[in-house]
Amino acid sequence: MNPIVLRGWLDRLVGVRVVSVGDVMVDRFIYGDVSRVSAEAPVPVLAHVRESVMLGGAGNVARNVAALGGVAPLVGVVGEDAAAHEALRLIEAANAVEGYLVTDPERPTTVKTRFSSAGQQLLRMDTETIRPIAGEVEAGIVQAVEDASRESGAILLSDYGKGVVTPAVIAACRAAAARGARLIVDSKARGFARYGAADVIKPNAAELGRAAGLPTETDAEIEVALAAALETCEAGAILVTRAARGMSLAVRGEAVRHFSRRAPEVFDTAGAGDTALAVTGLALAAGADLPTAIELALIACGVVVEKSGVAVTTAEEMLEAESASNRATPDAKIADRAGMEAKVDQWRRQGLRVGFTNGCFDILHPGHIAYLTQARSWCDRLIVGINTDRSVRAGKGDSRPVNPLDARSAVIAALSCVDLVVPFDEDTPIGLIASAKPDLLVKGGDYALDAVVGGDLVRGWGGEVRLAGFVDGHSTTATLKRAAAR
Repeated sequence: MNPIVLRGWLDRLVGVRVVSVGDVMVDRFIYGDVSRVSAEAPVPVLAHVRESVMLGGAGNVARNVAALGGVAPLVGVVGEDAAAHEALRLIEAANAVEGYLVTDPERPTTVKTRFSSAGQQLLRMDTETIRPIAGEVEAGIVQAVEDASRESGAILLSDYGKGVVTPAVIAACRAAAARGARLIVDSKARGFARYGAADVIKPNAAELGRAAGLPTETDAEIEVALAAALETCEAGAILVTRAARGMSLAVRGEAVRHFSRRAPEVFDTAGAGDTALAVTGLALAAGADLPTAIELALIACGVVVEKSGVAVTTAEEMLEAESASNRATPDAKIADRAGMEAKVDQWRRQGLRVGFTNGCFDILHPGHIAYLTQARSWCDRLIVGINTDRSVRAGKGDSRPVNPLDARSAVIAALSCVDLVVPFDEDTPIGLIASAKPDLLVKGGDYALDAVVGGDLVRGWGGEVRLAGFVDGHSTTATLKRAAAR
């Protein structure tokens, strides 16, 4: 999105009233160092360093709305305990979050406590009950929905399955939406029919898969699952969040649309779904259409996953992220072996399928483009190993390469189908392959599968070796021969 257009939309979000309803939680993060194993049991000993606490669940949705300048009434249930007082303190400290909390003395406030070391979550401990609310507590929530939703542009319903989102609460949200608000549901349920004619239901890919009873890995599988899910509910649209693969939208009566942007440096994905719900709902309440709202949500999610814990984003952070994306150059995609290993580690933490191929790529021609495009279609991220000038001469003779390594690397890195370029000086890329441990190894169709260098390694760790189609009539050698004949 153009930064000027983005600024215009962010300005329109300020002051928009959006209600967050559902399971309110307290998220606690305890960080420490692990340097030994307990003598009492084979478990790591976490030496406490620091901790942080913030609103989670529906509370985090409200935090995200408020962080972008919206007004965020928060409707939910807490217990009569210390965690409830903490939740109230966090609401008071959050600008523009209005608390409409109902106390249930017979249930604990939901608390998620995560223990982490060196960026890795070691354990999560949940304090909760999933018993559905009833009686005076349920009546209080129904009344709170009615009170909080006055003059609101959207109602965001977060159903984490903790017992707050009962049929009566759903009916109250639908009644409030009938007065002019949009109803968007973030559902962990195994079916979407219970929400009635919501405007949008927003599961993640795993939740969609459970609801539809179908796989949801590829675009094609997502499309089938979305169609099946729409047949079982009355929602106007289903928007599925797919982590690094972006989002996919199925609007009733229309073809599925897929939305993506280059994956950010992921540090922590906790709460990213809340951010997607908050920004989508806030944008719709401000007058955006669904595609624009999704684009804004993707930018916001890209910011929060680069932060630790359950995080929010501001307008300025979104603007900076989009400006940085527009400033990206091919040079940023050229790395040495250590840089490649770090990047591959990041991609694996995002659950991405990593592919690898290699070549000299001396004079780029249509055959190269077709080959690399096909390789990229088989994976989520494609690494291209490229021979140094010395290793090209060793294989092709002293007259090659025509173009030096820097030029060849820059041209390959400029291709949208290539995600990383890594030079190697050895006669074969076997060292790079061993370091990258790709899920997929690709070579041209002029090779035999059993002759692909590194194929045995890749198959050994459960990876796949494939041959890309060979385009007749295009090669660097043929190009040079034609040039010499003129």
